[in-house]
Amino acid sequence: MIVKEERLSFVVGEFYSRKDVYQIMSVPEGKRGGNWDTGYSRFNNDCYVFANIGASGRTGHDYPNRFDGNDLVWYAKNGSKLSHNSIQSLLNPTGKVYIFVRESNDNPNFLYLGNGKVKSFRDTSPVNIVWQFTDPRESHPEILTEEVSESEKLVEGAIKQVFVNIYERNPLARKRCIEHYGVVCSVCEFNFADHYGEIGEGFIHVHHLKSLREIGKEYEINPIKDLKPVCPNCHAMLHKRKPEPYSIEELRGILWSQKKVTRKVSVKSNPPSIAAKPMRE
Repeated sequence: MIVKEERLSFVVGEFYSRKDVYQIMSVPEGKRGGNWDTGYSRFNNDCYVFANIGASGRTGHDYPNRFDGNDLVWYAKNGSKLSHNSIQSLLNPTGKVYIFVRESNDNPNFLYLGNGKVKSFRDTSPVNIVWQFTDPRESHPEILTEEVSESEKLVEGAIKQVFVNIYERNPLARKRCIEHYGVVCSVCEFNFADHYGEIGEGFIHVHHLKSLREIGKEYEINPIKDLKPVCPNCHAMLHKRKPEPYSIEELRGILWSQKKVTRKVSVKSNPPSIAAKPMRE
């Protein structure tokens, strides 16, 4: 018997408009708009954060929100202080903190990042909060990537800063990569949904193609040119070579060469049986 895990109201990696959120959470007409349209709001003990990344909001303010690894570095409204009730409800939530992001103020749809937990905050104005996404009920395949584990090992000096800048885990870029290439591994062609059904739908890692030599401090990820979907096994194998990982083409060649060797060994160990000829009377 399969026990279904408890699910939250939104799916990580899917797009939602504010109207979608209203309908899903049954927000009454009289409680819509207002703070919902200017960054963050609260309803039935849950908090909702709508953030722009690299774009001005509806009020014209351009906050330096950004991704740092798997975390979201976020700024509250101008003039916000730690003592404000709205900020305290985010720092000490009694319910969930649903966080949504987008890259353009013209786009009504936001990408759902997850149920955020405060990792750290700064007593500035506007208040600065670093959000992490560790709710076990939500699926975050990008957090399991080899790049992340490697970046955690680099703990000193400028090397870490460059490495983190390069491998910022931008869910919006990841989403565009998957929308373009799909969720089939670029190396071995494995599709999780084909093998695991519903629980495997949409699951895939995303591998960064550019090497450290090719990237400068002003580098910005191009989701189509710089990212490719790969399964976790192939992702780990790509990074077996240090410091520069194997290319997709190199690993694909290694994989298929090994399959040929394995097939030959299998044939030698288990030669095809020869049917016995019928005896003549």
